[in-house]
Amino acid sequence: MATATNEYPTKAYGTSAPDSPVGPMDITRRGLREDDVLIDITHCGICHSDLHTARNDWGRTTYPVVPGHEIVGTIAAIGENVTRHEVGDRVAIGCMVDSCMECRHCDQDLEQYCVNGMVGTYNGKDLRDGTPTFGGYSERIVCREEFVLKVPDAMPMAEAAPLLCAGITTYSPLRTWKIGPGSKVAVAGLGGLGHMGVKLAAAMGAEVTVLSRSESKREDAEKLGAHAFLNTSDKDAMKAKAGYFDMVLNTIPVRHDITPYLHLLKIDGVQVLVGVIDMLPEMHSGILLGRKVLTGSGIGGLAETQEMLDFCAEHDVLPEIEIIRMQEVNDAYDRMEKSDVKYRFVIDMGSLKET
Repeated sequence: MATATNEYPTKAYGTSAPDSPVGPMDITRRGLREDDVLIDITHCGICHSDLHTARNDWGRTTYPVVPGHEIVGTIAAIGENVTRHEVGDRVAIGCMVDSCMECRHCDQDLEQYCVNGMVGTYNGKDLRDGTPTFGGYSERIVCREEFVLKVPDAMPMAEAAPLLCAGITTYSPLRTWKIGPGSKVAVAGLGGLGHMGVKLAAAMGAEVTVLSRSESKREDAEKLGAHAFLNTSDKDAMKAKAGYFDMVLNTIPVRHDITPYLHLLKIDGVQVLVGVIDMLPEMHSGILLGRKVLTGSGIGGLAETQEMLDFCAEHDVLPEIEIIRMQEVNDAYDRMEKSDVKYRFVIDMGSLKET
């Protein structure tokens, strides 16, 4: 068991420039505040956001940066006023480590939409002292107790990691729009987000169809629990499903035409964008006159993320993962860009000791 100290020297993997690989880096975690917990990280998932941030694809990275916001581990020490957790607990941290906890959104358990800005697990600034936040590609992390979630006992730690981003990103819109038995859900794209969308929607009782222009995804869609597959390159098949779906959960991560998916919606049906962070092609507004809803969704709040973890444990909904060593992260980034993973990479942080 670790003891509370003024600070914790920590091995990590990060980068100091957009054109540099992710590699060994020494960082310092703050000493425990009265409401902090110290977590020994066992696994960390890899998200496309990690790659984009490391390479400054979005133009807002502050270096040095240590990526990783799909974090699981065990509590090694707690601050003197911590009541939610105990040493030895199996816990998790997602995409945020703090918010104001006082605004109208935080009061509604929507900390991810904090009016004053939530604090990202990495590439953010601590609200109390302004120091940069470093993510889960590291041996340990210190975090405010409210932002630390409980991993259900029945859930494997490695599989739990991607749920903290890919899982909640797809769970939140499904719950927000009350998907359940009798709902018809189409999932566009079958990558890290899409495969979780299929599993979660099916577990909620919905009829699930995978939308893809790649016929090679048909077999995978069925294995993941989809009830049907619709090849979006087949114009006749797309026309036959016009006005059929309650929701299109659009997980496609690159710029693309969203209009064909709007045609698939019923009146008051919704297309939720959770993958693309880019400008979209122009769209004729007339399609929306059929009371089609076009919206986006981020991650979930703390209560909803805990609900998601508990739901996944109860229904045995787990991501498909490939476990890698920390030293393989740059190869993993290259493979992610080629869509050469089914469906999420998870780092065994025990390998960091080899650095």
